[in-house]
Amino acid sequence: MAEPDEEPTSDEVDTDDLDDDEVDVDDEVEVDGGEVEAEIVDESEAMAALPAVPGRKDPGKSIAKKDPLQAYMRDVQRYPLLSREDEHALAVRYVETGDVDAAAQLVTANLRLVVKIAYDYRRAYKNLLDLIQEGNIGLMRAVKKYDPYKGVKLSSYAAWWIRAYILRFILANHRLVKLGTTQAQRKLFFNLKKEKAKLAAMGIEPTADVIAKRLDVPKKEVTSMERRLGVGEMSLDAPVSQGSEGRPTARVELMPSPGRTVDDVLADQEVSRLLSDKIHEYGATLEGKEKIIFTDRLVAEDPRTLQDLGDEFGVSRERVRQIEKRLQGKLKKYLQREVGEGVLP
Repeated sequence: MAEPDEEPTSDEVDTDDLDDDEVDVDDEVEVDGGEVEAEIVDESEAMAALPAVPGRKDPGKSIAKKDPLQAYMRDVQRYPLLSREDEHALAVRYVETGDVDAAAQLVTANLRLVVKIAYDYRRAYKNLLDLIQEGNIGLMRAVKKYDPYKGVKLSSYAAWWIRAYILRFILANHRLVKLGTTQAQRKLFFNLKKEKAKLAAMGIEPTADVIAKRLDVPKKEVTSMERRLGVGEMSLDAPVSQGSEGRPTARVELMPSPGRTVDDVLADQEVSRLLSDKIHEYGATLEGKEKIIFTDRLVAEDPRTLQDLGDEFGVSRERVRQIEKRLQGKLKKYLQREVGEGVLP
């Protein structure tokens, strides 16, 4: 069992619950030249007060009512902190009885911890409320998985879950096109710039081979991530050249169509026209019941029912069906002879 003030290791957090987007909570986030360390938060500092946000008004002033972030911070401060004894009692009650009210108290008492951790990643992702929202999901998962009998503070254990969810969100929303789809790519996303800076400081050229060995990832993954991080998204509507009539040509206009080619469409139209002509030529050779069934059943837009035709002919609907099936066989043989079997659908 861990000591009361001992922080849990990353193995104590079941990252499989993060589905396929789990991240290493020991990584550092490096985005757009910024670098934010994912260091463990000191509980006394995290739970004591909310961080001040540079450039924002005093939460006590009326302007805060119009600021969603400041309004959220003021609401968070309404929930009291829990003593170690109260926290343990609530956690035990939730584990043993499934009391939702106890879980809610544990979550609300630690909302300030989420804000503190999310604030540490403000350089990696500008919308702090989005990070807080993801961190709150991690906090709720931590409360659900927390074992009060191991002697670890809930805030220490929850910090890992909160950070994991925030890092996953940053990775998934850094760009419109998701970058980290494999474990190696996720490692490179969070550590590539940091590793290159370390090598440069040591006087070592940060080649793809060296980085691949240090991070234990394939060289091709390093090259791919360098290229993908070095180029931002480009709008398909952005002009790339000047048209012949002075109108700019957008990139989307130069992209090949994912659909069928004009030649394929024209070929299908020609085959359809040919089949239609041959079918009507065959219909012109019919007489009697076959003529009526062909016209009112096989080529009609609103076919008559077998029963309706049977009543007209004075036979059963099964007999009409047999005539129709025999007529279809004759038509197929006629088309094979006239247009070839390869043309038929």
